[in-house]
Amino acid sequence: MSKLLIEAFYGGSHKQLMDVLKEEIEGCVLYSLPAKKWHWRARTAALYFMQAVPPSDTYRVLFTSSVLNLAELVALRTDLGKLKKVLYFHENQLIYPVRKSQERDFQYGYNQILSCLVADTVVFNSAFNMESFLTSIGKFLKMIPDHRPKDLERIIRSKSQVVYFPVMFPDVSRFLPEQKRVSQRATSDKSLGSLAHSIESEVPSQNDAVAPSAPSGLSDQQIEGNVVQKSEELINIKASLSEDSSGGDQHVMPNSSPASLCNDSQRPLHIVWPHRWEHDKDPETFFKIMMKLKEQELPFHLSVLGETFTDVPEIFSQARISLGSAVLHWGFLPSKDDYYQVLCEADVVISTAKHEFFGVAMLEAVHCGCFPLCPKSLVYPELFPVEYLYSTPEQLLKKLQNFCKRPDTARRRRIQVETAPYSWAALNGEFTSLLTAEPRKDL
Repeated sequence: MSKLLIEAFYGGSHKQLMDVLKEEIEGCVLYSLPAKKWHWRARTAALYFMQAVPPSDTYRVLFTSSVLNLAELVALRTDLGKLKKVLYFHENQLIYPVRKSQERDFQYGYNQILSCLVADTVVFNSAFNMESFLTSIGKFLKMIPDHRPKDLERIIRSKSQVVYFPVMFPDVSRFLPEQKRVSQRATSDKSLGSLAHSIESEVPSQNDAVAPSAPSGLSDQQIEGNVVQKSEELINIKASLSEDSSGGDQHVMPNSSPASLCNDSQRPLHIVWPHRWEHDKDPETFFKIMMKLKEQELPFHLSVLGETFTDVPEIFSQARISLGSAVLHWGFLPSKDDYYQVLCEADVVISTAKHEFFGVAMLEAVHCGCFPLCPKSLVYPELFPVEYLYSTPEQLLKKLQNFCKRPDTARRRRIQVETAPYSWAALNGEFTSLLTAEPRKDL
């Protein structure tokens, strides 16, 4: 038990990451709190873990997410302060959107800055996440009325790096319609060829996985490391035999039917929205567009998946009634197989997010052959080529109108998004390195 994992919000992508590390890297022990009442976890989790984590002279590394106030924990538990402390950012509170005119709570962002200062290594799940956090520190600290600290961006940047979230892409071949099987084989071969070329030439990959507009914080070494560090396991990337821990309980409406019963030209476009049911994913914009499609009498089917927490935006209950027979699936799918089967049956996956620092659900849907449509902002230009990005809701509506009229155009397009660089097979070496510590004389 040389590696101590602490997760103050054990749900969603936070849970996925900790489960992968615990299962795949030897010597990990996990302590966690359920994914409820996020604000209280951020405020008080350090006090809980001070008592919950027993002392041990076998720990060498502490790995935690930025929900935890790491500064408080190591002050309360000086024995943990001696460990190599790795802080992982799934999101950051300096630019996290707040509802309406609600005042941003200074304490959450301040806690993350303090945690960075006491951490030995600060890791972000995307270059967008890293740059948006680091470049916002100065402006954020101007909220302090006087005697403001200096040079914190420089101090934190010096120990910061990007390591993408490791997605456990499963083998979904048994769920794929024939057309998607053909496209996936072609895309997989292209992806492997591109990776092999990168390895042979020892030049960082400049493929679609990192778009030209990606933030400059992603170094050549990081891009190359993400792709080639596990080159001997490229065949495993193609196989994608490991399983992921997202997904949820299938609610199949009476009018649903297997996708295979109709040919491409007859079957309505199947749209999927697989995100958390929370305001930062902007469900209002999404459902507004869906209602316009219905008002125009354009044929489509809809699956609305994703986790729900304490407060579900009212728009979901309204949309469920208004969209009526267009709905095929509605609600969280706890069965991973059911979740991936819906993604494999769907044609188009949509994000309308106002906040996204990585986007596991979008990459999972692409892995299942869905054509992605994402905002031309946030992390998306870093992960998706420009052809999958839209600038305004009107652009998104127009794309969907065209797809609804000719759904085969979406189904038969080869998706030029490489998911291999974001797989556990490509990234496990970097996480293993993060969880490795040199022997210390004071331990």
